[in-house]
Amino acid sequence: MFYKEEKLLLLIDGANLYAASRALQFDIDYRMLRSEFVKRGRLTRAIYYTSLLENDDYSPIRPLVDWLHYNGYYMRTKTAREYTDSTGRRKIKGNMDVELTVDAMEHAPNIDHIVLFSGDGDYTPLVASLQRQGVRVSVVSTLRSSQPMIADELRRQADEFIELDDLRGLIGRELSEPVKAEV
Repeated sequence: MFYKEEKLLLLIDGANLYAASRALQFDIDYRMLRSEFVKRGRLTRAIYYTSLLENDDYSPIRPLVDWLHYNGYYMRTKTAREYTDSTGRRKIKGNMDVELTVDAMEHAPNIDHIVLFSGDGDYTPLVASLQRQGVRVSVVSTLRSSQPMIADELRRQADEFIELDDLRGLIGRELSEPVKAEV
């Protein structure tokens, strides 16, 4: 449920949206995504959150980050840290939850409706706080992948849950490379 005169803010957890769209076997067309939400209300800002690997001369996400930056998205990036855990496995840490939360709280007084593109249950307290401030919050993720990509508590807290698969025809495009089946 969107109203033409409401001020919209899009908060996009890049890694989470990427994983959800890949699980549904499609890519996001970010030009179409922005256009779709411009039609739904007064889009004040679309912010994309992602981390980039340190000491990586070429990051596969860099072309997307640059394209988004030049095409109307505000970018929030930070350097991901690579480390080895106690079992000897290589891990990458680059969580953007705090940055997204701070931006949401700072924008809340001037926004009517926030659309959060993430299924991360860690955002449930943020959604509740925004609602107490009078902001409506829609969450975009999916239940239709082999394993649901949205935490049940986040889906229940949101004013509206938008199934990403239902947006496929509006914001999706064929995969640039097929997803390989896991064996």
